[in-house]
Amino acid sequence: MERHQAPLLLAAVAAGALLGLLLPQTAALAPAITPLLGLVLLATFLAVPFRRLADALRDWRLLALLGVVNFVLIPALVWALTRLVAHDAAVLLGAALVLLTPCIDYVIVFARMAGGAADRLLAAAPLLLIGQAALLPVLLPLVTGRRIQIEPEPFLEALLLLIVLPLVAAAALQAAAPRWRPARAAGEGLAAAMVPLMMATLLVVVASQLAAIGGALPRLLPAALLFAVFVVLATALGVLVARAARLDAPRGRALALSAVTRNSLVVLPLALALPEPLVPLVVVTQTVVELVALSLLVRLLPKLLPERRMRV
Repeated sequence: MERHQAPLLLAAVAAGALLGLLLPQTAALAPAITPLLGLVLLATFLAVPFRRLADALRDWRLLALLGVVNFVLIPALVWALTRLVAHDAAVLLGAALVLLTPCIDYVIVFARMAGGAADRLLAAAPLLLIGQAALLPVLLPLVTGRRIQIEPEPFLEALLLLIVLPLVAAAALQAAAPRWRPARAAGEGLAAAMVPLMMATLLVVVASQLAAIGGALPRLLPAALLFAVFVVLATALGVLVARAARLDAPRGRALALSAVTRNSLVVLPLALALPEPLVPLVVVTQTVVELVALSLLVRLLPKLLPERRMRV
């Protein structure tokens, strides 16, 4: 399954899309997203030796590049791209809201699948989360011309449920595994279930979110096109910065994926709190486009940033 993960992930996205379009009742699956994603992240963290996290936190060069890419270069790209939908205030707001926030959860999973430095992204996750919570109230008015009240609760909830709890559980299992057989068996079982868990997560995310789009599809098509263009340009940007900085392949792939992957599951509660009903649907559209792209990028990035061409 590891060898064929890209087509399997695409199949899960396609199955979720079919279910979401044919059965509107699948919107009720949304509460299952966080537990499933938590299990996926637990399995991912179990594969990261915790002794490497200290080294990851000392990798100031990569941390600085992640900050520059996500909070300087990507906002400039977002401003330029969103001029294409500036005539539609709701689409503009939804696109800016989601594209200005770097992902801190399943980007770690896809980085590991692409041979990227998942430990570096795990170490950077709290910094990226704090950075976007602090800068979003500044960047959003610059892109949209509107001031939006940003509540901290979704960011804190994501940090607790998707980073802290899986991280503590993974550390406990790693520590107990050498002396306690059930802990070792649990770790091995989660490692073996990694791809099926990711498939289940993608299916549930796409099915539950796509069910809500319905009649808004005509207004969402320009947003979908914008998000597809963003993926292409953000990937190119991440790869160019990685090459210019002479990062090794794992760190370069992590940087490129961080540039592409956005924090849609965290900002969705913010979008739902806004009076415009189309804004959360724009965020959902970005999720679907991004998941399809990530399923392809796990195969493409190793070719764009191969080991043999990268130097430290």
